[in-house]
Amino acid sequence: MTDASGPIEPLGRQGQPVLDRPAFERLSVAHRRALKLHCYRMMGSLNEADDLVQETFLKAWRARSQFDGRGSARGWLYAIATKSCLNAIKARSSARRILEQPGRPPSEGGATGGPTAELAWLDPYPDAELPDIADDGPGPEARYEAREAVRLAFVAAIQLLPPRQRAALLLCDVLGWSAIETAQLLGGTTASINSALQRARATLGERQGRPPQALRPGPDEGLLLERYMGAWQTDNLDGLVELLREDAIYHMPPWREWYRGRPEIGAFLASVWGNFAGYRAVAVGANAQPAVGVYALGRQDSIWRPHSLHVIGAADGKIASLTIYVPPLGPALFEAFGLPPEPLALRG
Repeated sequence: MTDASGPIEPLGRQGQPVLDRPAFERLSVAHRRALKLHCYRMMGSLNEADDLVQETFLKAWRARSQFDGRGSARGWLYAIATKSCLNAIKARSSARRILEQPGRPPSEGGATGGPTAELAWLDPYPDAELPDIADDGPGPEARYEAREAVRLAFVAAIQLLPPRQRAALLLCDVLGWSAIETAQLLGGTTASINSALQRARATLGERQGRPPQALRPGPDEGLLLERYMGAWQTDNLDGLVELLREDAIYHMPPWREWYRGRPEIGAFLASVWGNFAGYRAVAVGANAQPAVGVYALGRQDSIWRPHSLHVIGAADGKIASLTIYVPPLGPALFEAFGLPPEPLALRG
């Protein structure tokens, strides 16, 4: 038998496990990033994804004698990871992480509520941690392209699903498992899995629909990113607002407020734009989308500090969605995205 990690020998003499240490290490290297992404989709959290992929490999190593080499090592690992995620969701206070508080209408005017620590906010995902999307081919029954299933809006939408529906949709519609395989993992009948999928798809369709833009990045996306960064660095608020679509949506975790429409977003940004003496923007990548780390120069102490992480949803050469992770959440994400603590460290 062969697997993505290389050849795996059948059960050896004297009943030795199929996965000896070298074979297991190859398996870990081959599947770590894909499993971390799966855990992130389930949990909506970078830290929890890191912990759960570690837990997955620890459990797999301890249970390696149960793997006989006749099935897929990849499927075996995904089964362990999914069960670990479901158990972790049961143990925490909130079953989902959010970009937008359910039932809260879009805001008007300035934001006054302040950061909200009691809500669990959805993390962005560094592109540097993504598996090779082009090579991460899903099974034949998958309904979502790999790139679509990474996007921040998709991950936010599936957080609204009950955990079992979330797992069923990810296994079937993202990874391409059959309903039979998914039922064997999650328990229940094939009919119950199909029913869970129908409900999950309906919820997702109401919440998200399909993205209006092409899934592959085009030349307009790079130009849009350059113009966006330039607007911050040249103190050009009007130029930034001009990049927004008329129906753009703006979120700013960990604040409850969110805005819909170019005029409303522009008015809010105008109310906070002058809080700092200047900005510097650094391009990164998040959820297979353009993203920017922004540093701000303090007016009182003239010190550059990490300020916010921006994830851009592009459509037709404009910004359709803008999610800006502001303090204290934004600066806390810089290390995960490989951004230094101050912008001058980027020179050289």
